[in-house]
This record gives sequence, C-alpha cells and structure tokens, in this order.
Amino acid sequence: MTEQTHAFPHGNFKKVFKDIYLVSGEMSIKGRLPLSFSRNMTVIRENNDLVLINSVRLNDSGLAELKALGTVKHVIRLAEFHGIDDAFYKERYGAKVWSVNAPYFKGVDFNIDIQSGYFQADCFIDDSTALPINGSKAICINSSNPKELLLFLEREGGILISGDALQNWAKPDQFFNLPAKIMMRLMGFIKPYNIGPAWLKHARPETSDLKQIIDFRFEHLIPAHGNPVIGNAKEKFLPAFSRL
Repeated sequence: MTEQTHAFPHGNFKKVFKDIYLVSGEMSIKGRLPLSFSRNMTVIRENNDLVLINSVRLNDSGLAELKALGTVKHVIRLAEFHGIDDAFYKERYGAKVWSVNAPYFKGVDFNIDIQSGYFQADCFIDDSTALPINGSKAICINSSNPKELLLFLEREGGILISGDALQNWAKPDQFFNLPAKIMMRLMGFIKPYNIGPAWLKHARPETSDLKQIIDFRFEHLIPAHGNPVIGNAKEKFLPAFSRL
C-alpha cells in the first residue's frame, strides 16, 4: 500500500452540467504558519464509468455519494502540485491514473525525476493522448516547471477544467483558516478570473504557451481552486491574459 493521506473535510456533490459534478474540500499545509484552503474535484460520468479530475479523498458518506453516481474507472492529474489523493483511488478502485508528465513528490522539491516519486502514474499525458472522456483534449503547458495542463471538453459551448493555471477565488470560503485568508489575499490568490499567482511565479511558463489557452473557444471553466465560471468564461479571463 502507498502511504495515503486522510480525508479532509469536504462538502457534498453539486451538479454543474449533465454528467459533470463538483465537490469542494479542504487542503492543509503544515508549517510555521499552517494554512488551510479549498480545492475542487470534478467528476465526469461516461455511461456508468466515472473519471475523477483533481482528485480529493472523500470520507465514507462522500464515497457513498460517489458510488451512487457510478463506478470509478479513471483519475486525471492536471497539475504537478496536485495528486496527493490519486493513490487512494488507485488502490481502492483499481482506477487507471493519467497524469501530467511530472513526478509525484512531497514538499516543494519538484526537480526530482519521475522514478523518484512516491507514486507512479499509469499513463503520462501529452498533446496527442486519447483521454477516457468523449470529446476531450489536453492542453499542455510544456514550458512550465512544475508541469501543468488543462482539459478541454467539446460540450456546452466549450468547458475548460484547470489545475493551478486558472483560478477563480473571488473570496475565501468555509475551508480557509484565518492565516490562509490573510496570507493568500496578500499573495494575490483572492481574485476572480485569475492566473494562479504562485504557479505563474515559480513555474515561469512562456507567455506564448499560456496564450494557446485563449485559442480555444470555451464558455465555462471548472477550476481546482475557486468557484466554477458559468458563461462567458473566456471573456472574463481575457484581462488576466492581457496583463501578461
């Protein structure tokens, strides 16, 4: 068994679109000043099969809700800083894990090689990967370190699902503790229609690589951090891209 995290507090599933669901939960970072903030898992149902994106480990009642939706078959990891709960779903359900081409690591040392990570994905995703979701495509930001990708769905006028690159934290929610409310506002996280500030600073993606995102026609965004943007999502993010 791979060492696993426990289930942090989380909410109930919310239906975003037909066969697309979202659950928000807490993530905590230990340190001199412990920070707790929110993160989202998106669940897509393909017939009776479930694909988990930006996985969040659920408690027993949450797993019961998940079971009512279908059978967990796949996990997709979009961001190198995410994936802490992928091993749980792999070992509990035998799910196939699809990942951005990056190691699973602890802490902030993201310069380790893939073989040195604490967990191994089944498949690494590139621009040509056929994903287990009908009408989907990976948008790879290959110039960033740590690595990142977004998922594009050809439905509902175009849906983007993001990891750390695109965020929409208009205000702190119930999963933020007081230090996170203060520190993450000062660091520029608490802002609607935002390019992830810490990711942008440390990953240093090339501007041209980021601007490929707006070449896609998308009406909606489901982020790993913050509230979904339903309607006119591309237009709402254009000012953030223009600031680059």
